[in-house]
Amino acid sequence: MAGPLPTPQTLSGRLLIEGALRAGSVTFDHQIRAIEPSADDDPDLPILAPGFIDVHVHGGGGAEVMDGVAGVRSTARTHLQYGTTALLATTLTARWGELLAALDGVVEVMATPAPDEAELLGVHLEGPFINPQRLGAQPPFAAAVTPERVAEVLARRVVRVMTVAPEVGGWDAVLPELVRAGVRLSIGHTRADAETTEAFLTQLRRLGGVAAATHIFNAMGGIAGREPGAAGALLGDPAAFIELICDTFHVHDAAVRLAAQAGGGRLMLITDGIAAAGVGDGVCSLGGQRVEVRGGAARLADGTLAGSVLTMDQALRHAVALGVPLAQALSATSEAPARYLALPDRGALKVGLRADLVLLAPEPELTLKRVLLAGRDVLR
Repeated sequence: MAGPLPTPQTLSGRLLIEGALRAGSVTFDHQIRAIEPSADDDPDLPILAPGFIDVHVHGGGGAEVMDGVAGVRSTARTHLQYGTTALLATTLTARWGELLAALDGVVEVMATPAPDEAELLGVHLEGPFINPQRLGAQPPFAAAVTPERVAEVLARRVVRVMTVAPEVGGWDAVLPELVRAGVRLSIGHTRADAETTEAFLTQLRRLGGVAAATHIFNAMGGIAGREPGAAGALLGDPAAFIELICDTFHVHDAAVRLAAQAGGGRLMLITDGIAAAGVGDGVCSLGGQRVEVRGGAARLADGTLAGSVLTMDQALRHAVALGVPLAQALSATSEAPARYLALPDRGALKVGLRADLVLLAPEPELTLKRVLLAGRDVLR
């Protein structure tokens, strides 16, 4: 840990401990040093939880990951102010050379972190290995899955998650290498039916891989009794992690509750944030495409939703307002993503883990009061 250690301090409130809220206090410097329970379980106590971990965020503060180093830093700096202490810089489908350049930009930022930025955990490669008929707001540069392309991506040693469409073919030749590299395979931007999805999940598990759903329901079709599709297969799978955009635009309120009930401890709240996150209404770019943000909804010219301007603290508040229990919603912002990425040093309030913390007002406000990154106050 570079620089002097933060001054030890203690915070009290209702603590997220092993999936439940319990009164107590946490003493920490750059790490959590002690946790003491308390009998004072007052519902008006502030909420103390692990810092948010966003596994799917494209941009923020007026720039995006595809812009290179400056865009990556803007994304990490902006989302830290909303409680995200760690994130995966998420790419877009693009021309191959542009995509590799974006990965190189993330590598550079990871090598030279700044104290006012959320920690970069790596890259979520959302595309180009997706179905060109399920692009959503992705630019039209879907590419075939080949060992050569996958090798180029893995050579950067930065990709932690890859969005995949099982039906596009070519996966048999590359899955073993992806699993060996520890890459999580997240099914999305797909037209796969339930049978194709389940077969892919089975194959991945045999190799020891970890699966997820990229923004469940979005860019994968809906669920019907005789045609559950990819969404139904993923929600019904006992081990697949579930990304959910809870911004009141991407997913119906009832579907949010369905995802929370079915996903349980596998649910992960994400932002899918674009350049306009932390900025507000106006015009921005998404992979070179013009996006207009109006009333908090980001859309292409044809009306297609184009990511969100969501921040993780907003996602938490939306989920709770829709009936997701606060403890589950908090776990979906921290503990579940940490398990998904196998992060041993964060995502929970435990002695010895990093002191990445958020202090929130009690329900129903749940507004951010403090954000601590390795024990340092970073909320401006």
